[in-house]
Amino acid sequence: MASDEEEMIVTPWTVSGKIDYSRLIEEFGTQPITEDLLKRIKKHTGKLHLQLRRGLFFSHRDLDWILDMYEAGRRFVLYTGRGPSGPVHIGHLVPWIFTKHLQDVFGSKLYFQMTDDEKFLVNPDFTLEKSTGFAYDNALDVIAVGFDVDKTKIIMDVEDAGTIYKIAVKVAKRITFSTIKAAFGLTESSNIGIIFFPAIQAVPCFIESELTGENVPCLIPAAIDQDPYWRVTRDVAPKLGYFKPAQIHCKFLPGLGRGGKMSASLPETCIFTTDLPEVAEKKIWNAFTGGKPTVKEQKLHGGDPSICPIYYYDYYLFEEEDEKLNETYRKCRNGELLCGEHKIMLAEKVKRFLKEHQKKREKAKDVLDDFLFKNR
Repeated sequence: MASDEEEMIVTPWTVSGKIDYSRLIEEFGTQPITEDLLKRIKKHTGKLHLQLRRGLFFSHRDLDWILDMYEAGRRFVLYTGRGPSGPVHIGHLVPWIFTKHLQDVFGSKLYFQMTDDEKFLVNPDFTLEKSTGFAYDNALDVIAVGFDVDKTKIIMDVEDAGTIYKIAVKVAKRITFSTIKAAFGLTESSNIGIIFFPAIQAVPCFIESELTGENVPCLIPAAIDQDPYWRVTRDVAPKLGYFKPAQIHCKFLPGLGRGGKMSASLPETCIFTTDLPEVAEKKIWNAFTGGKPTVKEQKLHGGDPSICPIYYYDYYLFEEEDEKLNETYRKCRNGELLCGEHKIMLAEKVKRFLKEHQKKREKAKDVLDDFLFKNR
């Protein structure tokens, strides 16, 4: 489990330590989302999405340019994805929920990439059948979020390799091994599949342009750990006559333990979308909080919401009303709201969410085929 003292590591395959998002902006060379940019987005959305106005999405590349293009009458496509290494947890849903919002507001087509090939390549114990099986299972969660079936295509990398490969080889020819080695920290012992894979992950940025013959802008909502892929992709895009893909980066939803992002490798600290509601409730009851050791101390000195995952679940996902959230913060700080009471409140919200999501997930089985890309 991550501690505050642990060194920050953020790569596409490993995230650990206390995350300093300001430092990531500086190191990755991205731009912070400013108040002026938020005001500009609000002109099109009417109201800022919860995840924007509370800073869950905090960084970008060329988001202002995407708005320029949209305001000039140019459509853009959305692209996000999932590395199917296991069941989906609530943290994985964060960028998908926001992507659905963008699809609803801007009417954009979405390409959702399931990188079953990548997970097979980076996990020594994975068979290809295992990662592909997770991809199809995870797709049910994607559909359950509520994407428009007429504007959404889920790409299964292995099964859709015919179309993907034609674009990937064009990308791969323009990227050197030294670039990939530096961007991803690969070594002499890295398998040659993962060396080639960044070309595969670049494909959905350009697939609409290839299929239509029109150079179409692309916006990628994703967690900041995936940024190395897009840095490489942006370098090669102009060489192939494509627009550079734009990005909007989100933070990581904290796990229920002390420090660190929600991670399936620590199942007791994360809530899976397939968890029974009573299982999720038990995990919440066992969660770390920002409270004091005793009720007396809590009432006397108050708690610390800034380190409390219970509070952050409300902050980023489950409390839409800012006034209610501010009241929760105030009561926690001054000792009026005890951790047990807050856990009860959150558990009820999470259980309602899971019951509804699981109904939609079951119905998704009937329409999965309609969402699949299928080597167009």
